[in-house]
Amino acid sequence: MLTLVGTPPIEAAQKLTNQLAGASSPYLQEAASHPVAWYYWGEEAFRLAKELDRPILMDIGAIWCHWCHVMDHETYSNPEVAKLINNNFIAIRVDRDERPDIDAQYQQAVQAITGHGGWPLTVFMTPEGKVFYGGGTFFPDDRFGRPGFKRVLPKLAELYRDRREMIMTSADKLYKALSTHEAERLRKAPLSPQLVEAITQSMTRFFDEEHGGFGPAMKFPHTGSIALALRTYAEKGDEQMLRIATTTLDEMAKGGIHDQLGGGFHRYATDRAWRIPHFEKFTTGNALLLMNYLRAYQATENARYREVAEGIIVYTNAVLSDQERGGFYSDQDADIGPGDDGAYYTWTIREVKAALSKEEAEVLVRHYAIDEKGDMRETPGRNVLWVATTPEQIARDLSLPVRQVKALIASGNTHLIEARTKRKTPFVNQTLFADRNGMMISAYLEAYKVLGREELKVFSLKSLDYLLTRIYSREEGLYHALSDGKPHTPGFLSDYVWITAALLQAFQVTGDVRYLKTARELMDQALRTFWDETGNAFFDFRPESTALGLLKRPSKSFTDTPIPSPNAMAALVLNELYLLTNANMYHKRAEQILETFAVAAPDNGIFASTYALAVDLHLHPPAHVAIIGPRSDPRTLALWQAALKAFRPGKIVAAYDPALGEAAKLPPPIAAAMQATRAKGTPQAYVCVGISCSLPTSEPEAVTVLVQTFERQIPP
Repeated sequence: MLTLVGTPPIEAAQKLTNQLAGASSPYLQEAASHPVAWYYWGEEAFRLAKELDRPILMDIGAIWCHWCHVMDHETYSNPEVAKLINNNFIAIRVDRDERPDIDAQYQQAVQAITGHGGWPLTVFMTPEGKVFYGGGTFFPDDRFGRPGFKRVLPKLAELYRDRREMIMTSADKLYKALSTHEAERLRKAPLSPQLVEAITQSMTRFFDEEHGGFGPAMKFPHTGSIALALRTYAEKGDEQMLRIATTTLDEMAKGGIHDQLGGGFHRYATDRAWRIPHFEKFTTGNALLLMNYLRAYQATENARYREVAEGIIVYTNAVLSDQERGGFYSDQDADIGPGDDGAYYTWTIREVKAALSKEEAEVLVRHYAIDEKGDMRETPGRNVLWVATTPEQIARDLSLPVRQVKALIASGNTHLIEARTKRKTPFVNQTLFADRNGMMISAYLEAYKVLGREELKVFSLKSLDYLLTRIYSREEGLYHALSDGKPHTPGFLSDYVWITAALLQAFQVTGDVRYLKTARELMDQALRTFWDETGNAFFDFRPESTALGLLKRPSKSFTDTPIPSPNAMAALVLNELYLLTNANMYHKRAEQILETFAVAAPDNGIFASTYALAVDLHLHPPAHVAIIGPRSDPRTLALWQAALKAFRPGKIVAAYDPALGEAAKLPPPIAAAMQATRAKGTPQAYVCVGISCSLPTSEPEAVTVLVQTFERQIPP
């Protein structure tokens, strides 16, 4: 028998109803039918908590999250649990993708209490929004040695009622401790190359020599670390850094984290060898991995990296993009339903044999290590497809020509794809988030540069232009999300920096100054909105005196999660703007950001990789290529394409038509070069690094060599 505690006024309690009908978020929409009286994060929920003198229960999750679905199905749909919640708490539901600010602050608080985070995040807090308890997934009854909600909820409600002072004191102490920790880690120090070396040394220490990546399971693709490794190899010829990058990319490409049939990557692997993934697919991870594989292909000319990159594009075009209007969707769910465990992506040996010819099955069973036992703990017999055996080894085992084995793998994959398309497809969240679109637009433009595929440039620019017309105005600024054609949620720092990054890429591939102009507008607005003059860095979200709960204490993050941190990305973008505009303010702000985190960075190891990359590009400016000549002249275009395609991570390419540009508005080196080129009458390319510039050249081959080698950081 349940004991319900708390004594809210009956009339007030009866007014509590589920408020989520009509929500823009699919995660909130999914909860609209729950018997729980869910409220949005906002003034009304906090007012009710104070008025009814109740603690707040907050659920933070996402539509792609497997355990969120499980908790919804088993816990929040349970009438007894719902009654306990409705009679003793005010319940708030938050979509972590729509509100990353809320998620970040409360993840930090719950991790401080439990040592763990993730989703779903279950938070118990005072009516003021200060945390006193939390956790992850709670089932209705005790399970796996952990208490269930039917035991936890009455106990917490009783504690809040009978030991209020203890609860409040605990919540206040945690709030103050988090604030103190934030202040202590932001100690300014001068920049030096040793900061970058500390992070690369950390990468070497934690590198998994056998399987690539860093550390044991669980394994995330640390794309910032791979980018830093490739930059270090390009500048210093560091073969160890190249090996770290390529081993990791090789092992991920073979693993189950890589969708061997449909292309693209799942979010992370649960094991050390990248074989068993969590099956959700994000635009973010795929965009960043696309850039990693493209640059690895440039560095090594290994065709496998190009193949994997093109697979990401195939998947994104087919599933995660609006090909008609433009824009990239947010993510694809892991599951079909709460009891699912990756069934869309996994196979029994019988399913494989039914879809394939006898010859194909004989090869693919070996290639993907498919057996009766399977890989999935929850659903025995189901196999994740990961490359266990090479075509060459299979050819030896079966006494077949390698060419025939490869042909059977290709035809077998095609037949498995055909069989998979008949299954119900996991849900795709079609929300267009600004930061995720900025990432993928940047990645597609990088793919255009490397692969020369014009359609990628066309779709990227179409997407960028579409977004700017829907989610940005000079008066209102940038919005975070676009759902059903409607913008909502004021933009966060990550939105501003990633859309600015995409705009700068668009300027480089088109020469259209409106993209550069809009990039400056956005960054200037970000500086007005998020910059902390006393802290010399950006807040992750806008500080507001009316903020609720822990949002009263806006944070400044610089570590990757492993998605690159907004402050590190801001430093990269500011440096790029400085080199393109000669506006010294951008250089100054970038340096202030980097100095602010200089003391804390080494202790964060690989999680400070994007920060280290920004430090390196600040201390050792990237190659800056200026192409000067009429845009209609094929010789100009040849120089331009050569510069765009050449391998030099961080390079900047800008083309200027003497007939269109005003020399007085250009950076001095470019203005001087333009005058010289006008005098010669022949398209010219200049490669500059810092204050050093090469002699001009009219030869595309010479441009490639100069971009790759001019003023490299060759070690002594």
